Amino acid sequence: MSQKMMENLVSLCKRRGFIYPSSEIYGGLNSCYDYGPLGVELKRNLKNFWWKSMVQLHDNIEGLDSSILMHPKIWEASGHVANFTDPLVDCKKCKNRFRQDHLEGTVCPNCKGELTEARQFNLMFKTFMGPVESEASVVYLRPETAQGIYVNYQNVLGTSRQKIPFGIAQIGKAFRNEITPGNFIFRTREFEQMEMQYFVKPGEDMTAFDEWKEKRVAWYTKIGISKDKIRLHEHGPDELAHYAKKAFDIQYEFPFGWQELEGIHHRSDFDLNQHQKFSGKNLQYFDEGLKEKYIPYIIETSAGCDRSLLCILCDAYTEEEERVVMKFSPQMAPVQVAVLPLVKKDGLGKLAKAIAENLQNKFSVFYDESGSIGRRYRRQDEIGTPYCVTFDYDTKTNHTVTVRNRDTMNQDRVGTDQLSEFLIKHLSMNP
Repeated sequence: MSQKMMENLVSLCKRRGFIYPSSEIYGGLNSCYDYGPLGVELKRNLKNFWWKSMVQLHDNIEGLDSSILMHPKIWEASGHVANFTDPLVDCKKCKNRFRQDHLEGTVCPNCKGELTEARQFNLMFKTFMGPVESEASVVYLRPETAQGIYVNYQNVLGTSRQKIPFGIAQIGKAFRNEITPGNFIFRTREFEQMEMQYFVKPGEDMTAFDEWKEKRVAWYTKIGISKDKIRLHEHGPDELAHYAKKAFDIQYEFPFGWQELEGIHHRSDFDLNQHQKFSGKNLQYFDEGLKEKYIPYIIETSAGCDRSLLCILCDAYTEEEERVVMKFSPQMAPVQVAVLPLVKKDGLGKLAKAIAENLQNKFSVFYDESGSIGRRYRRQDEIGTPYCVTFDYDTKTNHTVTVRNRDTMNQDRVGTDQLSEFLIKHLSMNP
């Protein structure tokens, strides 16, 4: 996909109701976006598919929804207060601001002006809890969801009666005051994460790390992403985070280059040791089989929901000679079936409406009786609807409908009593 096609995709997202610029009537707010009617359905499908894959299909993974606001000492223990920073430089001439680690030279890339010395900029959003704004009332909007899992790991163990190895999964909002956000929804200041933290016995950690790395790569092909656009990138010694023993990124080839979709991190026992030290609470796990105590190691799978959604959009966007089509996998498509009466007179509209209401019990359905049938097909192609069901005059006599395939544009004649079974067969998709 070229940069021009990326611009076309962004335009389509607004025009068709996937994603809008936030606060647009006030001039917008940089790097903030709102999900429209189709975007919110696409995002919900993505999160539901992830949740089923990670929680519902694993007996030893539990769900959690932790608070966005947490005790500020958590962020001291995690290292975010001291280490969660980017090196920031300003151009003395044009006043533009850059991350130093994103620059190739020592002069401004825009005007070749002189740059200031780098200074560290903490990425956490700071606010105050209570009526008095003082250092004692400072809290932070969480920059990641993982810490809420770590401080609850013993709670989940006790209430779920799990044993190690086990995992805790969470989908939730996180906030980072990025210096250089951009590339549409790829890097924003408010975003959603889909994370799973897997607690294992030391000595069994590398086996678990390798297993989850392979599982997570395979997952992206299950949501319809092209295999040749997915790769693994191992972090070198200079890339590893302060908590990581080993790390890989799952990357996707966006129009703006290969970029991270998800991180697979071996966090060792760093986090639980830190929280044990700062809280004064014993966070060891007692292994009844071995009759010994230890701090579990943690294998993290951390995916960006918004980045994954952008990946799905980019991979689905297809410009053909006569049409633009979003080739979503059936499980991801915000609308799975469109019901279209050939005309709305002579009772066809009433018949079609009744079938649409019946299909809504099983599928995401859109009913449209406005405009020519060709134009309605094109509208559905552009929002990625896999199948269009058309009611015509033959439907009234032989009780069959035309079912049009989005990708091939082939049409099958299907009996109305077999329609639901036909759609279930062609739209089914499992994690």
